[in-house]
Amino acid sequence: MSFILGQAWIFIVVLLIILIAVALKVLREYERGVVFLLGRFWKVKGPGLIIVIPVIQQMVRVDLRTRVLDVPEQDVISRDNVSVKVNAVVYYRVMDAEKSINQVEDFNAATSQLAQTTLRSVLGQHELDEMLAEREKLNTDIQGILDEQTEAWGIKVSNVEIKRVDLDESMIRAIAKQAEAERARRAKVIDAEGELQAAERFYEAAKILAVEPQALQLRYLTTMSGLAADRSSLIIFPFPMDMLKAFTSSKDRDDNEDSE
Repeated sequence: MSFILGQAWIFIVVLLIILIAVALKVLREYERGVVFLLGRFWKVKGPGLIIVIPVIQQMVRVDLRTRVLDVPEQDVISRDNVSVKVNAVVYYRVMDAEKSINQVEDFNAATSQLAQTTLRSVLGQHELDEMLAEREKLNTDIQGILDEQTEAWGIKVSNVEIKRVDLDESMIRAIAKQAEAERARRAKVIDAEGELQAAERFYEAAKILAVEPQALQLRYLTTMSGLAADRSSLIIFPFPMDMLKAFTSSKDRDDNEDSE
């Protein structure tokens, strides 16, 4: 009889040790435990050592650390009917452990699906040039929409980054041709502006030369001086009649003075 009692006590002690081991839970600093009492939400516990009564209570662990979601590549048609492939990365974390368990079945999968649909919806409202040049604005728009939608699940979307915008080969060639044409257009505009400025300067110089004959003669002599530096060839210049008249007028004045 005593042997049976001893065995019973051993069984009870072992059972108590097992129950205590099962009931004791240790939650890390970044973990919370959503505890249900007989199927109803009771409270959120943690971090540290907590007790969960077996059978009566059940606990679900929730990780509060920031998670990185790699959004799969999405086919997007821009507003100007260009087909591109876009992928992104989303950073989010659980802010309310109770909502993340009770309001949605799988908040990770739900956030992933919502990020995919939001990415296609937002980018489809913009043209290709905006996708390539205004990524910061697009990131902010997507982040705001996701954060608003996931708030009911206790999720906080902290950041969204568009990683790549891939184009078809035909589209890449078309963009390259467009860029080349743009560069050619700018070169022509710059050349035309240079011609315009040169024409304006020539016009101003012509007006000065037309008013001052001496300036024209000085310009003629300067040109001759510059060409005379090249001794490799013989250059014949016509003698300007204006200069001859100037010399003739000077000689006539001298003759008149002598006769007087």
